[in-house]
Amino acid sequence: MIKKRSIFAIAIFFMMLLAVMPVEAAMPENFDLDDNYYTVYGGPDLNATLIGDSEYSRGDTVTLNIEIMNKGEITGFESENDVDFGDEVDLMLQKSEMEYEAQATTAVGILATLKSDNPDVKVKSGSQEAGTLKQGKQSSGPTKFIVEINKNASAGTYPLTLELAYRYQNNVQVGGDEYDTSTGLVTNKEVGIWYENKTQTQTIYVEVKKEPFFEVANVTGNLYPDEGGILRVTYKNTGEEPAKDATVRLSASDPFSTTDDQAYLGTLNTGEEAVAVFDMDVDETATPKPYSLNSEILYEDSDGHDQISDSIKINTEVLPSEKKLPGYQLVTGIALMALAAWFILIRQNKRN
Repeated sequence: MIKKRSIFAIAIFFMMLLAVMPVEAAMPENFDLDDNYYTVYGGPDLNATLIGDSEYSRGDTVTLNIEIMNKGEITGFESENDVDFGDEVDLMLQKSEMEYEAQATTAVGILATLKSDNPDVKVKSGSQEAGTLKQGKQSSGPTKFIVEINKNASAGTYPLTLELAYRYQNNVQVGGDEYDTSTGLVTNKEVGIWYENKTQTQTIYVEVKKEPFFEVANVTGNLYPDEGGILRVTYKNTGEEPAKDATVRLSASDPFSTTDDQAYLGTLNTGEEAVAVFDMDVDETATPKPYSLNSEILYEDSDGHDQISDSIKINTEVLPSEKKLPGYQLVTGIALMALAAWFILIRQNKRN
């Protein structure tokens, strides 16, 4: 006698086996393939195209416009049931089924999803509805996806995966047995349509441009409240292209100010550095702590076009004032007066 525990284990095994076996789409209840006149081969075939520019800069957030076209076709058909000559009902049903079968190439309810496997290129949009497309037709408008390119992304080509999920007509069956000789129609005709789901994938490529890219390599300088100081900032071109006649422009904000907000860097080839020097003023009420300043670099690219870089952060610090004691100016004045008086006494003594 088989124990209950053994029966339970066998049942679990077969359940797991069924779970990993491929499952075909269930046939609709109103289908009776004995009365099926045709089997049609072929179906939808969606093709996607990126419209417009596919080359972008680091740090860009762009909208990709993707156009979808249905290039599907019927590649053949097979007759399943022969119709006797003179059987008007079967002839009409056979003709009607062929008309329906011609719609097998239509992609119904297209849902487009764009994915990226690279963290430097992120797809910010979710799945987009793209409607229904008949054979030979293209979408009435582009399907749009917002894509964000990391400002530290390397130049090069990035593949994105476009998934197009839809339903299509897998088979059609028509039935009926009442024929109206005056109209030539089957009056009680029934139509059964069997749809299946399908997903197509396609690769969409975007390009990150080769261009100069700037980073702050070093910052030096002692800045004090009510005194300011000299700020030296080292910029490095970490991009793939040279930057000609580069000039850095500083945006000073509270508690900083300057009348010297630009510095010429010259031509920076890939991997080269240059130092910008700024004479900074610091407000007397500035709190000693770290601060961040914005800068940007104006340059000429390899095609001779004027360009402006993205904002480049400069991290600096306001240091505590060098004045150590309260009444610093008073103490200093008294000390100078005493020293002057001492010199006068010495001079008088020498004369005497």
